[in-house]
Amino acid sequence: MDTTAGYVLVGGRSSRFGSDKALAPWRGRLLALWVAEQVRAAAGPVTLVGDPEKYRGLGLPVIADPVEGFGPLAGLAAALEHSAAVWNLVVACDLPHLTPDFLRFLLHAAEAAGADILLPLDREGRAEPLCAVYAGQCRAAIGDAVRHGVHKMTDAFAFLRVRPMPFSEYAAYDPDGLLFANLNTPADLAGARLPG
Repeated sequence: MDTTAGYVLVGGRSSRFGSDKALAPWRGRLLALWVAEQVRAAAGPVTLVGDPEKYRGLGLPVIADPVEGFGPLAGLAAALEHSAAVWNLVVACDLPHLTPDFLRFLLHAAEAAGADILLPLDREGRAEPLCAVYAGQCRAAIGDAVRHGVHKMTDAFAFLRVRPMPFSEYAAYDPDGLLFANLNTPADLAGARLPG
């Protein structure tokens, strides 16, 4: 059994972006592939979660959401159902500023935490469930939440042991405050290119 595995959620609607942001260009790559590279460097095997017909040409394993259009919780459920790893790094495809060092830090912290979920909090204290580490033993609870129609990710964590990670614990990895800056619109993408 692998200790760690990585999953990148590419199944979002990208409604504000106007096109599929997973396939948007970023630093000479497609955004989904760029994020997948950061995840692979930290977690090892990486799998995309989305429409296999749409994304299989990217050269990575792809698994389907169990309920199309349900939202990211279904993507998380698919990842956990697929995984044989003890710890699963699950991230959204629109977080281009993630780094392997930060993601490795999350995985190490998860192993030390003795919880089911390591859940980073941003500078304002908001949970970031789309860049978090989930124990394989979460799969039943997350799957049940999807079957019961729960859409909000943190609502699905009610019966799981969650270890929140405040910004102060990972501030050294985020000097510019960009780790969780996601790309929701073409303007976000254009603006994000300026510093890089």
